[in-house]
Amino acid sequence: MLTVVLTGLRARWASFLGGFVALALGVGLLTTMGLGLAATFEAPARSPERFSSSPVVVMGSDRLVLDVRRGPDLVSVARPLDRPQPVDDEVLRALKARWTVTAPGDGGPPAAVGVDAPAAEVRTLVGGRAQVLTGAERVRADPDPERDARALTSLNALLGTSGGVTAFVSVFVVASTFAFAVALRRREFGLLRTAGATPGQVRRLLLAEAAALGVLASATGCALGSLGAPLLARTLVDGGLAPAWFTIGTASWPFHVAFWTGTTVALAGAVAASRRAGRVGPTAALREADVDTDVLPLGRALLGTGLLLAGAGLLAWTYATEPSELLKRKTYTTLPMLLTGGVALLSPLLVRPVSRLLRLRGAVGTLVRENSAASVRRTAAVAAPVLVTVALAGTLFGASAGVTRAREAEAREQTAAAYVVAGEELRAVAAPAGAVVSATGATSVFVRDGDEAVVKYGARAVADPAAFAELARLPVVAGDLRDLDDRSIVVNEEFERRRVGETVEVWRADGSGPVRLRVAAVLALGTGDNGPYVTRANAPGSAVDRIDARGGGAATARALAASGGTVRTADAWAEAERRTDAPRNRLGMVLVLGIALVYTVIGLANTLLMATSVRGGELASLRLAGATRSQILRVVAGEAVLAVTVGAALGLAVAAAVLGTLGAGLAALSAPAVLAVPWSLVGASAAVCAVVAVAASALPAWRLTR
Repeated sequence: MLTVVLTGLRARWASFLGGFVALALGVGLLTTMGLGLAATFEAPARSPERFSSSPVVVMGSDRLVLDVRRGPDLVSVARPLDRPQPVDDEVLRALKARWTVTAPGDGGPPAAVGVDAPAAEVRTLVGGRAQVLTGAERVRADPDPERDARALTSLNALLGTSGGVTAFVSVFVVASTFAFAVALRRREFGLLRTAGATPGQVRRLLLAEAAALGVLASATGCALGSLGAPLLARTLVDGGLAPAWFTIGTASWPFHVAFWTGTTVALAGAVAASRRAGRVGPTAALREADVDTDVLPLGRALLGTGLLLAGAGLLAWTYATEPSELLKRKTYTTLPMLLTGGVALLSPLLVRPVSRLLRLRGAVGTLVRENSAASVRRTAAVAAPVLVTVALAGTLFGASAGVTRAREAEAREQTAAAYVVAGEELRAVAAPAGAVVSATGATSVFVRDGDEAVVKYGARAVADPAAFAELARLPVVAGDLRDLDDRSIVVNEEFERRRVGETVEVWRADGSGPVRLRVAAVLALGTGDNGPYVTRANAPGSAVDRIDARGGGAATARALAASGGTVRTADAWAEAERRTDAPRNRLGMVLVLGIALVYTVIGLANTLLMATSVRGGELASLRLAGATRSQILRVVAGEAVLAVTVGAALGLAVAAAVLGTLGAGLAALSAPAVLAVPWSLVGASAAVCAVVAVAASALPAWRLTR
């Protein structure tokens, strides 16, 4: 058996080359992503910045600790505050009396001070009135101690998504390659059966070939991944997706995971094909018909239907129960994979009807239509990878652009201001005569979620409730913004499911509380930034980061310029807010789409090279029937373009389903239903596929018709 396998691999190396390259590339990408993930898990301890020269830091409390019920027990749950509480004055005086104390130079009560003294003595003096930090813990006193943690969380999501897309597309390409290769070897298997080979021997032959290919390709992929991981790390750092210190570590588990995943994918892709090959009878060696039959086996039909129903069902269930989940990247990246998989598996059912519907004229057009309808396996094998690429391009970029533009439109609709100033810690602005000026800032509120958890909500602090109510155009579903005062709060529909007039117990951003606030108004959820809103009295330490203004003419513009922020018209401000994270988000999506496009190119080239190389007899018959060499090349190229067109159409159908559900979800959230179809990107992806398909089919046809 081993001799037969090795001889077959040597004799048909060209047909295995595409699968080898696709699998090696997939394992290489999985290795690269795994090494990147391992680097995020093994992140080095961040060095303190603000108090790097102080061996000890004394800091006020930076956690809100509440007791919640978990079953029959009460447990303490800690949630981070927006900023630490100031150090107690008595503690500060005692520290200054004994040691050298370093405090930030912002002029206010310090939330942390550096102390040049033994840690044990400082702890004895401070007791339980403040926190004493040493070593790596001193990073908690920096202005943004969670910065790297947030970056690593986003990086984990990106690398995990990229790895998932890699596995998903590699399975499709490898499985499609093996299935089509088996279909082309039907006469060979018939000869083996005629010579006495049993169905089990034919199946074991194919599985052995897949195992040999999988081991060799996986080993090559691991080597490629070790070279690509440092390049990925540099790209992520340069693109702002990773901290500056991010580097690839020495973890070995990504190599094991990628190697065995690649081998498993190769074997899994060959299982279905081997079963079909085992059913080939001895009489198959005598058949010459090129019309495909039994193109959709029962197992493939059931699996495709199941994936299609699962994808459509999850989309509908998410829209009906949690439409806000549709706005998250993990949802509009993963859910389309189910739909794409289902449509790709069922594509042989659609190839023949679509081909018959085309009204192509002339001898060349007729041959293109009839050959495509007759060779369903070839057409479907070409359409499947195109479907994956177009569907991912449409859903990834279309959904991201749609959500971003919806947020821009929502932000613009929710203010009646003519000017908006944005910046950190803006200075107070006096409203000129005839002007309305509303200043707000970011804050947080903490709320018990029943008796089992504590939820932290990002909120906005309002300086002047009357001016805020006049300029804000928030989607109020109940209550009135004008009722907001120091004893009330404006919430959204998901905030504890409260109604107007009810009270809610909240803790402020500095951990003070609890205070009981009456619900003044309830807002629609929107894209996620609607409320809560409280007054400055319930947001201690909140700095103004946005000022809305209307009226007053040139005097208002001059006054706003003195705030220290960037003065823009409301339209320009909304557009600038949309573009803040656009480059980083686009880099992540380009990475995911690039993986799919590379696989598509490999799959197309391999499938068409194999398919065209065995059409010598057919093309010779056309020449004998009077067809010119130019006509034959046009027929072959036309078939490739038709198959790409079918795949692009199916991919657009998947994208339309996802984007349509997203638009319905935005409407259900009372947000602007902005749909953005990335036609240029979809068209470019389809054009690349068409060029590769034409080249991969026309070149061997040109050689065969010499």
